[in-house]
Order: sequence, then structure tokens, then C-alpha cells
Amino acid sequence: MIDILMKGGIVMPFILFCSVIAIGIILERLLFFRRIKVDEGKLISRLKGALEKKHFDEALSICDNNPSPITNLMKVGIEHRANDPKVLRDSIMDAANMEIPKMERNLSALGTIANITPLLGLLGTILGNIDAFGVLSASMEFGDTSQLANGISEALISTAAGIIVSIPAIIFYNYLVSKVNHIIIRLENKVNELVLLLGGR
Repeated sequence: MIDILMKGGIVMPFILFCSVIAIGIILERLLFFRRIKVDEGKLISRLKGALEKKHFDEALSICDNNPSPITNLMKVGIEHRANDPKVLRDSIMDAANMEIPKMERNLSALGTIANITPLLGLLGTILGNIDAFGVLSASMEFGDTSQLANGISEALISTAAGIIVSIPAIIFYNYLVSKVNHIIIRLENKVNELVLLLGGR
């Protein structure tokens, strides 16, 4: 592994650093979405039962014990339940907008890594080829192509490394962005439902 890093040239440490950051972001985001996953139908049913009995403290406790975007919206709605329905809706919408940055956290960094690692690999290959042709030219051994071939093969290591890091980064970036968009659409659809559930209570 160290030998490959050495042969890959000056850009390899940067590619390795990007790979570590990408892995960290992917794991953190997967754990985050796993943590906020709840059975919304069952949860809404429990909250509805508590609200119908006017047990607002119990409803807030249910929200606190089941942290997720939907319970965060519900918590805001319960706290503003005495307001006019339009004000209540605006409060819930504001809370929904506050949830979006939490879900999108570090995704732009992951997308950047997915885009720049192939470019870093290409830069490493270009620099490696420049060195390889420079050595060949200096030695004037035009009849022996083995030195050039070895130099080019080592230069290509950085391109391969950049692509290896980029492919899973792109896959997980698209997956996570799609997941965020799905949750956002679901939250938008839940706003009116929550207003009706809390209206007049």
C-alpha cells in the first residue's frame, strides 16, 4: 500500500485524504438517516390519540423520545397550537425548512470530492508523464522504451486511485441526495395533515 502511494506521485496523499473524508461523511450520513427513521403512521396515530385527550405533555414526550424530522415539526406545531391556522401552518413550514440543512449536512463536500478526485488523478498522471519523458530525454536512451513504459505505468496509478475514490462517492452522493429529496417531499405533504390534526386544539 505504501509502495503504491509512493509510486502514485505527489497527488496520492491528497486523493487518500479525500477518500478518508468521503468515507467519514458517508458513514455519518447513513447513521444519521438510520437514527431518524421512524414508523410515521404509528407515530402519528399515537400523537393523535394523545392530542384528542389534550395530553399535550405526553405528545411532546413522544416527540422527544422519537427524534425525526416529522416529530420536530409536530413539536413545533404543538407549541404553537393556540395560534391561528395560517400562523400554525407558517410555523410548521419554517420548522420544515430548518430540517433541510440538517439532512443536507456535508453532502456538498461529498459531491465535491466525487468531482475532484478524478481530476487529481489526472493531474498526477500528467505530472508523472512529464517526469517520465523528462528522464528519458535526459538519458537520451531512445532505443530503450522500458524506462518510459515504467514511468507511464506508475503515473497511471494516480488516475486509477482517483476513479476508485470517485465512483463510490458519486453513488452514495446520489443515493443520499435522493433520500433527502424524498424526505423533503414527504414533509411538505405532512404539513397540511399536521395543521388539520392540531387545528382548534
